[in-house]
Amino acid sequence: MKNYLNIQQHALSGYFERVALESQFYATHISLLMALFYYSDSDTPEKSFQVSRPKLMRFSRIKSVATYHKNIKDLVDYGYIEYNPSWHPQRGTQIRLIIKPAGNP
Repeated sequence: MKNYLNIQQHALSGYFERVALESQFYATHISLLMALFYYSDSDTPEKSFQVSRPKLMRFSRIKSVATYHKNIKDLVDYGYIEYNPSWHPQRGTQIRLIIKPAGNP
């Protein structure tokens, strides 16, 4: 028997519902958030993690570096992530998903 993740009961369900209601987000914003979630520690998604831009672009199917940076900026501006860039080729960028408790806008 397969064990499936019930997203409605998952701790991040409120986060994804908030994303879905964001009228200024495009599919690229949502796919980038999914890539960030994929590369985060799924047991503690609010913990900082490091990941490279090429990995995020490949996973989210974003082809343009300009689109990637615009989407990252939007996610920071709207309070979905903290972003600390690293220009070191092996280290990767440090990102933290900002998970607000249920009931907080």
